[in-house]
Amino acid sequence: PPPSLHPSDEILFTTTVTMNLSFAISTLLAGSASAWSTISMKMETGSNRRQILKKGAAIATTIATPLVSNAYSVPDLNYPFEALEPYIDAPTMKIHHDKHHATYVANINKATEGKDEVDILELQLNALEAGPAVRNNGGGHYNHAFFWDEMAPPDEAKKTKPSADLEAMINKSFGSLDEMKAAFEARAAPGALFGSGWVWICVNQKGDELKLVGTPNQDNPLMKGVADEVMFPILGLDVWEHAYYLKYQNRRPEYVSNWWNVVNWDKVSENFAYVVEKKAGVPVRG
Repeated sequence: PPPSLHPSDEILFTTTVTMNLSFAISTLLAGSASAWSTISMKMETGSNRRQILKKGAAIATTIATPLVSNAYSVPDLNYPFEALEPYIDAPTMKIHHDKHHATYVANINKATEGKDEVDILELQLNALEAGPAVRNNGGGHYNHAFFWDEMAPPDEAKKTKPSADLEAMINKSFGSLDEMKAAFEARAAPGALFGSGWVWICVNQKGDELKLVGTPNQDNPLMKGVADEVMFPILGLDVWEHAYYLKYQNRRPEYVSNWWNVVNWDKVSENFAYVVEKKAGVPVRG
């Protein structure tokens, strides 16, 4: 409004602002799951316009805040973008982490806005029933958060090895570590996993065997309906083109075989010990 108003115009402006703010607050309250029971906003006719606006904006912001639930986030990497060179290049890591993963996080936050907050791990079980937004973006967030943490710079990764318990299970399930790697690489080949997806080593429900599983898109074995039974990943590889194309172009097999140079077997062993004990998926950051 103009700096100087006739008294009758001042009253009209104040009343209008009050009504508009009251309506906005009522609307927010109607859609909010917060514990607010009553809000009173007493404004005297002729009150200072600036104070009215400030009070109204503050209350509206406070009421609106609980609607932003399930605030998932992209976890920071445990290493610099260039740390996995020469096997995974820095530009790919930066785009993959800052753009692709961030998009999944933004979309799962949007899909779950206003709903009760659920840990991203718990969200996986019924993701197929929840629909494409949760399945694709919730899966995308969990899968990538899992993926970052199982890798380490090559100089560090080569010092790690499967624990005795994990090695025994690998030998029982595949014959040897080399045979497991060969089976994994065959499952990750373009002809075996067409298009985009992931390849996983999982612990079965009984906890007595490792299973090799390929999943399309952002599905994972934690999701009911993806495999014969829900299983618990301990190792997983992203074979979407965005994970390797800048360096390897169409040479996915080369990417897969080089990836073993950055696998942190200490972390994979921790994953294995956790799921065998808990009969549950590995928690992730973010």
